[in-house]
Amino acid sequence: MKKLTLVFLFVFVCSLFAISPEEIQKAYSKSFNYEQIEDYENAIRSLSSVLSEYPNGYTVNLRLGWLYYLLGRYANSIEHYQKAIQIVPTSLEAKNGLMLPLLAQNKYNDAASIAYQVVSVDHYNYYGNMRLAYSLRMQKKHDQAEQILNKMLTVYPTDITFLTELALVKYNQGDSDRAGHLMWDVLVLDPENETAKNYFKE
Repeated sequence: MKKLTLVFLFVFVCSLFAISPEEIQKAYSKSFNYEQIEDYENAIRSLSSVLSEYPNGYTVNLRLGWLYYLLGRYANSIEHYQKAIQIVPTSLEAKNGLMLPLLAQNKYNDAASIAYQVVSVDHYNYYGNMRLAYSLRMQKKHDQAEQILNKMLTVYPTDITFLTELALVKYNQGDSDRAGHLMWDVLVLDPENETAKNYFKE
């Protein structure tokens, strides 16, 4: 009887603190709605009860990493992305996310280190390779960046981002003819591309 009473007491105490699946769903729904109107502070605030109840929850930390990045609070973003990676060390989406606040702070070497972790597991990972190539270009490691971009253009031959990145790499290498041809290809595919339009203005 005493043991049964303790079980009921435990369930009762838990019920005072735990939030229901419906409340969790509602919290996420509110968060997504606030994100749509770019109210990132309320998008974050909507998840406070979920984070409080599940501080080691993968999904809530991943989402907060993204929202804090959008808000421009990069230290908080990094903290939550790193927490998500700690919870699920094999997560590529969390590592791809972590690169965003690192790149926003010009921490190109740190971002490249994370990107290499991603592409070592998933050789053709789109975001991992994209952010790796950009990180390398910004560190003036143009030959390495070119290798990544040529690899990705074999599987995404008309991808605007990879074509533009390669054009910028070739320009930085002093190959303006190749850079111009690539920028022309970009304009054929995306006539309003600002990077390519500005390239020809110069």
